Amino acid sequence: MKTLIFPLSLVAASALLVGCAHRHDEQSSEQIQQNFVPGLGEFMAQTAARHAKLWFAGQARNWPLAAYEVEELHEGLEDAGRYHPSHKQIKEPIPSLIAAHMDQPLAKLEQAIAARDPQAFIENYDKLTEACNSCHRQTEFGFNVVVRPTSNPFTNQAFGTSE
Repeated sequence: MKTLIFPLSLVAASALLVGCAHRHDEQSSEQIQQNFVPGLGEFMAQTAARHAKLWFAGQARNWPLAAYEVEELHEGLEDAGRYHPSHKQIKEPIPSLIAAHMDQPLAKLEQAIAARDPQAFIENYDKLTEACNSCHRQTEFGFNVVVRPTSNPFTNQAFGTSE
């Protein structure tokens, strides 16, 4: 009997090691990344960060950075609508709301940036901000009021140009 204990223990330990080596999770990290969708709030938080960065880029007259931030706003809003076409608290389709509120202000802001016009940038930035607030009010999120940033939380980024 004693002679069987060691070989049986060895077989049992080997089986445990083989079992531990197999993935219990059927999804690979790539599949998880493909299936992961940030919540609408995460998209909006990123939009708020881009909105602030856009302001500081415009104030620094860093037009390439401002153009980049507008493009990132477009992409983020598009993703928000793609991954969250509806919301339990919002009656209208989110992509339609985004288009109705944001397309024109973003286009005007792009024109101001392309013209490198600081005054037009400020005017159109404020119109973009009001468009955000208008959308929030229409969707009963009016308690979330967007304003011009008053201090720069991005202390790890230089907004001035290197030109």
